[in-house]
Amino acid sequence: MASLETSDLLRLSTGAIRGHPTRSMLSMLGIAIGVAAVVLLTSLGEGARRYIVAQFSQFGTNVLAINPGKVETGGIPGAFGGTTRKLTIEDSEAIGRLPEVQNVVPMAMGQARVEGNGRGRSVLIYGTTSTLPEVFSFEIGQGSFLPRGDPRRGGSLAVLGPKLKRELFGEENALGEFVRVAGARLRVIGIMAPKGRMLGFDIDDAAYIPVATAMRLFNLDELQEVDVLFSHEGMTESVARAVRRLLVERHGGNEDFSLTTQTEMLEVFGRVMDVITLSVAVIAAISLLVGAIGIFTMMWISVGERVSEIGLMRALGATSRQVHGIFLSEAVLLTSLGGTAGLVFGLSMMLLLRLMLPGLPLSAPVEYVLAALLMSAVAGLVSGVSPARRAAALEPVDALRAE
Repeated sequence: MASLETSDLLRLSTGAIRGHPTRSMLSMLGIAIGVAAVVLLTSLGEGARRYIVAQFSQFGTNVLAINPGKVETGGIPGAFGGTTRKLTIEDSEAIGRLPEVQNVVPMAMGQARVEGNGRGRSVLIYGTTSTLPEVFSFEIGQGSFLPRGDPRRGGSLAVLGPKLKRELFGEENALGEFVRVAGARLRVIGIMAPKGRMLGFDIDDAAYIPVATAMRLFNLDELQEVDVLFSHEGMTESVARAVRRLLVERHGGNEDFSLTTQTEMLEVFGRVMDVITLSVAVIAAISLLVGAIGIFTMMWISVGERVSEIGLMRALGATSRQVHGIFLSEAVLLTSLGGTAGLVFGLSMMLLLRLMLPGLPLSAPVEYVLAALLMSAVAGLVSGVSPARRAAALEPVDALRAE
């Protein structure tokens, strides 16, 4: 037994694993669970990341949102003579005159019942201006959007989302028809092109009316949001500084508003995904540790059961190194089989989820899959070292006498 080829090692290792199928399967289970967890959870995390990025990107990444009220505040609002000014249409017009700004759209929103053609439906109502399609990259399917004009004047006009139009008018032409929004009679002048959902909100199931009309219907005395469009993402910081400086000056020196950029929202989401990725790593590490302990236990017991076999191999001329290699290759083979099984199971579940959730772009990051397989192989090496050394340390005479 001068030397052992790789094929011999594989044959001996495979035979030992086949000899104890139940024990081998239980030993591989922990490794398989760890690899499957990495594949599934990273696929879900990467799919969620791509989905959120796509959701934000469809409205452009060069948009700045302004909301009344400060997210981070201190003290008591209005105390000791302090005042908080409302976000107004005049504020949005002043922002629109900044040289860094391409366009601006004031927003006032509310939930209301829309009735038309003998049917009714409660949907989200967006009070806005003619600039909304440009700012948010919306398209008009039929007719036209709200006309240009003084945003303070309002008007008895409405533009319907495609789903709302279909629910109220079916396949009939809705242009020129009248609908009632929160009791107000408005004429339909346009139908939006399909846009889909945004973070759970069905944008197609909505109505768009003049911002002043919305403020009157919902009894609002301030805007709920002002969205600012600028040239490109690289101008985000300069536009934010200019807008903040202007509003602080208009609001008597108080920064009683919040600025949010698409970049900031994506960064927040990125931090959340980093936490999820860390959780995946911890789960995988625990599963792989459990699997490694199982393989260590099996190999340690296997050495005790195969003492006479080891003695016979040594008597036939096998060296301590060769015996060490046999048991070590057995441990690595167990973890490799477990890792492969976990990979196949994880990818199969990912494909099943992709069929069940076609809107979620699931994909397993290659680097995580390779890392999981590498970790499983390392776990096999680590868990097999000590039992292999124990087997290699047995003296031939003592091993044969143990029979």
